[in-house]
Amino acid sequence: MDIIKKYFPNLDKTQLSRFEQLGPLYQDWNQKINLISRKDIEFLYDHHILHSLAISGVLTFKPGAAVLDIGTGGGFPGIPLAILFPETQFTLIDGTGKKIMVVQDIASQLQLENVTAQHVRAEELKGPNFDFVVSRAVAELPLLAAWGLRLIKNKQQHAIPNGLIALKGGNVKQEIKALPRGSYTELYPLSDFFKEAYYEEKFAVYVQA
Repeated sequence: MDIIKKYFPNLDKTQLSRFEQLGPLYQDWNQKINLISRKDIEFLYDHHILHSLAISGVLTFKPGAAVLDIGTGGGFPGIPLAILFPETQFTLIDGTGKKIMVVQDIASQLQLENVTAQHVRAEELKGPNFDFVVSRAVAELPLLAAWGLRLIKNKQQHAIPNGLIALKGGNVKQEIKALPRGSYTELYPLSDFFKEAYYEEKFAVYVQA
């Protein structure tokens, strides 16, 4: 928890309590369903929760905004973002039913009324219903853009135009090159937000809808 308090010192009591509860909840669920590798669960806050919150370095979501988390897995980045932005509505989807069951349980236990979790693939969703699509380590950018950008609303209310924000590692510049011609992107090194070595080769990529 200390690392969350370090970078987000202005959390209120409810937010702090919810972040604190995430540790035991994920520890418990991870023994039943392998959401996070056994070796990595001890780094839940450093590698998963904080990583999810990196999206807030790109954009502060407005109250009433609608955000879709594609391929949420165990709830990342959607659940940490929903705690941070309690007045923004988050829809978390995944093609694996067991994982969505976990997300639903965690959201319920935390009383996160701004989270909806659905067992559905992005290709099956009708739109446009969302201001932004977010994603973490799910698919390459061209595929994420094909799935997500058609679901983005035209109406704008944020500091940057509506679009996709994906958390990426590895050879992200190759993925950006593979996007359709004329795509507008911005690349944010996460080392600009967080000083831990884990974040040195990690990025947030914004793709305008």
